[in-house]
Amino acid sequence: MDLFNKCCEFNRDEEFKNLNLYPYFHPLDANEGPIVNVYGKKMIMAGSNNYLGLTAHPYVKQKSIEAIEKYGTGCSGSRYLTGTLSLHNELEKRLSKFLNKEAVLIFSTGFQTALGIIPTLCNKGDYVISDRENHACIQNGAVTAKGMLAEFVRFKHSDMNDLERVLKSLPENAGKLIVTDGVFSVTGEICNLKSITELARKYGARVLCDDAHATGIIGEGGRGTASYYNLTNETDLIMGTFSKTFASLGGFVAGPYKVINYIKHMAGAIIFSASPTPASVAAAMAALDILEREPENYVDRVVNNAAYVRNKLKEAGFNVVDAVTAIVPVIVGDLEKSLVFWRKLFDAGIYVNAFIPPGVPENMSMMRTSYMATHKQEHLDEIVYQFTRIGKELNLI
Repeated sequence: MDLFNKCCEFNRDEEFKNLNLYPYFHPLDANEGPIVNVYGKKMIMAGSNNYLGLTAHPYVKQKSIEAIEKYGTGCSGSRYLTGTLSLHNELEKRLSKFLNKEAVLIFSTGFQTALGIIPTLCNKGDYVISDRENHACIQNGAVTAKGMLAEFVRFKHSDMNDLERVLKSLPENAGKLIVTDGVFSVTGEICNLKSITELARKYGARVLCDDAHATGIIGEGGRGTASYYNLTNETDLIMGTFSKTFASLGGFVAGPYKVINYIKHMAGAIIFSASPTPASVAAAMAALDILEREPENYVDRVVNNAAYVRNKLKEAGFNVVDAVTAIVPVIVGDLEKSLVFWRKLFDAGIYVNAFIPPGVPENMSMMRTSYMATHKQEHLDEIVYQFTRIGKELNLI
């Protein structure tokens, strides 16, 4: 069997393209935050993770330019060797203070962050315990740890009884790491961190919370899930990304100094990967400046914008997942009808994300929408109007 046979036989994308229902890889020609240009047409962006809308902020762009002028375009080395800049150290200190943790380590991507933390901490005889709906980076990190002879077990989504069942079944003296999304990326639901930390203490486990979709959205001044529950001290490790609220690219982990220092010196994702670029680090730090300076103009606004659309779509009769974050998923169910819905919204100037199997369970296809602090009222009203008009047309409401 030729290794490439499966590639040659793959044609799912062509099937959707032939039906004019292909929802992926559409290039943006310009991006102002809530408004993007696609194929020469201005559209309202209702699918981006640019939650605070800072990718187009003049201050963020200027700081990024200044970093290039001072440091150049890249670091050409790993953090371990020649790739550490004063910018990296400064951002780590700033983030540790912001998150009320002893230390922070930054990575080149958010996905890479999980691959750096989990296999480094979990080796032979240890257990990674993961929510079934955790992000793919966590699943990949756990599988990599399995290659290091750690055990990988999963518990039913947000089911604390099942989590306790799993913990009870594990050897008492084994090292255990419970990993959970803070805010689940598909539904926008917040994890039950209170019960997770209580069970962790009861069964001698540690907790890693992925705040990729929580930082800048929930908690005091946008400090994330642990802050939201007032459990910063009880949450051992917090990881996150710069590609969402921090308007950049990269990731971070925050926790006790000794643990972060160990990861810093032992993680392959740090030792064998080029460090984050100067422009990326400077942009993330500039976004942090704005978040600390004006939380009411960003954290409060993004949550209020999402709540407005969520409530309006529920009133219209849509099946909307209830949450209090920036993510508003509208469940359609049928795959084909979901793609038709996506196409009609796209043609009407509303850019959303179609989530279909295997990314979601069968009969759970959805329009995954998300909102920014910089969406204006007219943008939100147009999104609601087009959703309602097309929903009626397709007999969804």
